[in-house]
Amino acid sequence: MIRWIIIVVLYGIFNFYAFQSVKTLTSKKWIYILFFALTILVLVNLIYQFMSPNEGRVLTPAKSYALGFFLTVVALKVVLISFLFTEDVIRILYGAYQKAFGERDSFYLPSRRKFISQIALGIAAIPFASMLYGIYKGRYNYKVLTYNLEYPDLPDAFDGYQITQISDIHSGSFDNKEKIEYAVDLINKQQSDVILFTGDLVNNQASEMDQWKSTFSKLTAKDGVYSILGNHDYGDYMNWPNEAAKQENLDYLFQIQKEIGFDLLKNESRFLERNGERIALIGVENWGAGFKQVGDLDKASKAVKPEDFKILMSHDPTHWEKVAVNHPLHYHLTLSGHTHGMQFGIEIPGWIKWSPAKWRYKYWAGLYEQNKQIINVNRGFGYLAFPGRVGIWPEITVIKLKKGPQVV
Repeated sequence: MIRWIIIVVLYGIFNFYAFQSVKTLTSKKWIYILFFALTILVLVNLIYQFMSPNEGRVLTPAKSYALGFFLTVVALKVVLISFLFTEDVIRILYGAYQKAFGERDSFYLPSRRKFISQIALGIAAIPFASMLYGIYKGRYNYKVLTYNLEYPDLPDAFDGYQITQISDIHSGSFDNKEKIEYAVDLINKQQSDVILFTGDLVNNQASEMDQWKSTFSKLTAKDGVYSILGNHDYGDYMNWPNEAAKQENLDYLFQIQKEIGFDLLKNESRFLERNGERIALIGVENWGAGFKQVGDLDKASKAVKPEDFKILMSHDPTHWEKVAVNHPLHYHLTLSGHTHGMQFGIEIPGWIKWSPAKWRYKYWAGLYEQNKQIINVNRGFGYLAFPGRVGIWPEITVIKLKKGPQVV
């Protein structure tokens, strides 16, 4: 309750200040009413959706929309306030300067304030419109990203071997079956030799997958579909009546993965064979800095020989950074996800790659190389919390392995 009181008070002050920009631009009462109606509506809806104490951090589509619209409105107001606050500071400082030196010309003019408000509103419309686009279109703007990776020690039989990686499905957030089926078809159209899913099938509960089993069971590849667990798959982010109920949920998640044809690797390995040669596929449970750490790389690699070509599936890229890349075994390729690229950023190939995710993760999207080992951090298939994507689109990764000098 204290948390909500603080949010309401700060939100009220925040919006009252932003309203000054509207007052400067117009005197029409209906616009004032619309401004405050929208402001109050998104806050009330947010409180209503999140007020249940029994659901913990369970994120339903309704909650995600409430949070999404709240953040969209806040983004608009942040830009408005930043301009108004800057103008106010300059005006106050200049007023103090005038007083100190006995000058009397007025720095504040209504026309200047109106001009500032117009500029602020125009710029604020950019993130506002972008976030609305991200909610209605961006979250289903699937992109197929293709990489060709060369390795000198790749077995000859696997020259040209193709992998499709998907990650972070978060089925509890979905509400558009047609779009999800389109994405599954798009994955199958890549005709890869193997499909690898790197964790977070659900948000909180295994039952979130019930209505999507028939859709994801359509995923097919010559050498199968393999998966691992992500931090959300364990049910740690909701309140369970007891540990038995929590374990029952996890067991049901294991059952679902089997039903839809996913071969779940829980700190274990498999071998993909072709013409008498093989590559090792290693899957660890979740291990992340600041998150659940039950991944056991040594256990998962127990059957793997040092000379094997190795593909590691590990949900959180911090596991690669802090454990795998310095492990005595050489893991040629690691596939991760988890970051979602924060679902917000700017990417222009060859020019800019930025997201707030970089403030939290050293490796947050795409390919990275260290010690002649490569990691791909998938931007995620689904979405979580904010029900959209802006600039960081849902990703289907296609990796072609080639025999040759190592190239990233």
